[in-house]
Amino acid sequence: MRILLVEDDAMLGATLKSALEPQGYTVDWLRDGAQALQAISDQHIDLVILDLGLPKMDGMTVLNAVRRKGVSTPILILTARDTVQDKVKGLDAGADDYLLKPFDLAELNARLRALTRRANGRANSQITHGAICLDPDSQSVHYQNTLVVLHRREFMLLHELLENTGKVLTRQQLEQSLYGWGDDIESNALEVHIHHLRKKFYPELIKTIRGVGYIVEKAKS
Repeated sequence: MRILLVEDDAMLGATLKSALEPQGYTVDWLRDGAQALQAISDQHIDLVILDLGLPKMDGMTVLNAVRRKGVSTPILILTARDTVQDKVKGLDAGADDYLLKPFDLAELNARLRALTRRANGRANSQITHGAICLDPDSQSVHYQNTLVVLHRREFMLLHELLENTGKVLTRQQLEQSLYGWGDDIESNALEVHIHHLRKKFYPELIKTIRGVGYIVEKAKS
């Protein structure tokens, strides 16, 4: 899952990025509102953490502009503005959640998981697909009741595909979910991850749609 973090405080931004990436997120970090608006409008982003007091364009302006464009990406406001009026204004403008600074990282993680569940229409975090059970909270996957050890990006890739069963995901969408802007990506990295997942589960799990991308088909009832 790809998160866009929009925060101009260098220390807080670095702390959040280093804390969230081990939780299975790809985190891209921007420090001003103008760049954030362009990124949210043009790129594949699963969730946004948005500060309000930003240079060049404040967070509330970004939020209003994004929603006017019809972008439905979940947005969590992270701010020190603590009045009820500020909260109401943010939520009415289209924010999906509102967390005050200072905050506990455990609470932030819980709110991110809740937003992900709501966005995908699930009541709990676990994703079950046939004999596969993926738990984002514990970063674990079981297949036929046996724990399967996955490397970080293998887990992230499987998570993205299972979140979107029945949908063809393009190579670009998957790479943007796995890699941040500063990451070096080898030309065959995605294919290697998919090959490993097929070996660890079963070959038919991930189907290749030539010229388009990859799909995990919905499990048969």
